[in-house]
Amino acid sequence: MDHYQDITILPDPEFSSALLMGALYNKLHRALVALAATNIGVSFPQYSVKPKGVGAILRIHSDQESLNQLQKAGWLKGMTDHTSVTDILPAPGGVTHKLVTRRQFKTNVERLRRRRMKRKSESYEAASEAIPQAIERKPDLPFITIRSASTSQSFCLFIEQKDAQEAKGSGAFNSYGFSQTTTVPWF
Repeated sequence: MDHYQDITILPDPEFSSALLMGALYNKLHRALVALAATNIGVSFPQYSVKPKGVGAILRIHSDQESLNQLQKAGWLKGMTDHTSVTDILPAPGGVTHKLVTRRQFKTNVERLRRRRMKRKSESYEAASEAIPQAIERKPDLPFITIRSASTSQSFCLFIEQKDAQEAKGSGAFNSYGFSQTTTVPWF
């Protein structure tokens, strides 16, 4: 995690920043899957819970060689008119760290009930008793709309960035650039 690269979404009269960030992030996800990269993490310097949004900057963290390999994969094709990309730069020392993770929520009680009815061959009434309306949560975290590389289904990828007590530099990142344990430098 000693290097990084910033990709900034440029203002566009036809497309919202959120839509372009979704397209950019989909491309990154597909590139991380294709490279089977587990040492590349992401953060969002303009991330905000209130007002809710990830902002217009995607910061990619890794070592210089891995970032060069990602860049050579040509994953930014089609986004060059909509983005500004920095060179690969050394990360500053002595900074704090953040843990960037994906959060999943039980957001649709009816879907959960239908799933339980199918799995357990239960009636609607039994599933409703087992899964009360109270478990439904309204997420308050920023998200990116993304299409899964494995299932091709679109979904909201909820993102949580939280302060870390200490830097945890070793560990694996998933194909979205998130980790439950490994931190990224925050600057």
